[in-house]
Amino acid sequence: MRWNFTCYGVPGLPGQISKWRLELTSNSSYLRPTKRLIANDKAHIGMTIDFLVTHSGGFHADEVLSSVILTRLFPQARIVRSRAPEWIAPGTDRIVYDVGGQYNAAERIFDHHQRGAPLRPDEQPYSSFGLIWKHYGRDYLAALGIPEAHLDAVHASFDKSFVLPIDLTDNGALSPATAGQLAGLTLPALLETLKPVFDEADPEADNRCFHAALTVARHFVEGKIAQIAAKLRAEGLVHKAILATGEGRVLELAMGMPFRPAIVKAGADHLLFVVHPREKDWCLTGIRRAEEGFELRADLPAAWAGLSNGDLEKACGVEGASFCHNGRFIAAAKTREAALAMAELAVKEALSGRESPAA
Repeated sequence: MRWNFTCYGVPGLPGQISKWRLELTSNSSYLRPTKRLIANDKAHIGMTIDFLVTHSGGFHADEVLSSVILTRLFPQARIVRSRAPEWIAPGTDRIVYDVGGQYNAAERIFDHHQRGAPLRPDEQPYSSFGLIWKHYGRDYLAALGIPEAHLDAVHASFDKSFVLPIDLTDNGALSPATAGQLAGLTLPALLETLKPVFDEADPEADNRCFHAALTVARHFVEGKIAQIAAKLRAEGLVHKAILATGEGRVLELAMGMPFRPAIVKAGADHLLFVVHPREKDWCLTGIRRAEEGFELRADLPAAWAGLSNGDLEKACGVEGASFCHNGRFIAAAKTREAALAMAELAVKEALSGRESPAA
């Protein structure tokens, strides 16, 4: 269920037209009521968008994902899928994307198939998704309730991790085949599985399948943005916990949350383990050395690997120790005290293993 109200007014500055958007949504638990002032926004002032125009026929990820952004900002607009000249020409009542043979933000036409197609500052190509994200992404994030202070960071992160790969794939600069056996499970490939089969006789099948893909794509976009925003919120909480920990080797958090980015940013190289509560127990986990890969700053003791309950209690000498993964990257305990005791034992063993033998 979703409500969207837009009104125009002059909130204080003479001659300044501004727009307030009040949006309430129950689509996702991470979207909150938002109220945003967009002042002097050339993309929106005095503009009523009735049509979101993209090409007809087979669809690809870039225009589907562009539609995710635009349909939230302009929920009253109707998607028109056409190649008719009268539709794909610029107009005051429309945004045209992935069709039209030109890129002109002032005219709200965002194609990338023409000669002289737009490139990013690093010379990598845009698809229609990248162009729409460039011009409308920040307003989209605001509509999702992303705090003003985080808009630029979330916009840049989503562009790098989500938008750019779509741009490169659509332009043939990146092949899903580089994913090996996962190639068929990349987002562009999955969205294309929603296309109608070759002998589908229903003339409306393309449009019906496009809208089905749009619904699916919306969940991926909103979910990824929610994760990025959550990491930024977690960064502040983890930073406070790092300060409270001082020179200790074990970081205690009030709940499970992404912690490695904040640890790296703070230069807290002395930390070896993290402890936090879960729904019914406490968790002890290692800290990865790098963003990619599984190598940890310190492993849990080898004697604990694969043990649980009584066997683990006997191995580590801590009452309430309940589980240690065979990979030695995570363990669990029934109480906070037990988790912290296990952490201190793990720190002691890790540090003793680093000591050089006496000469």
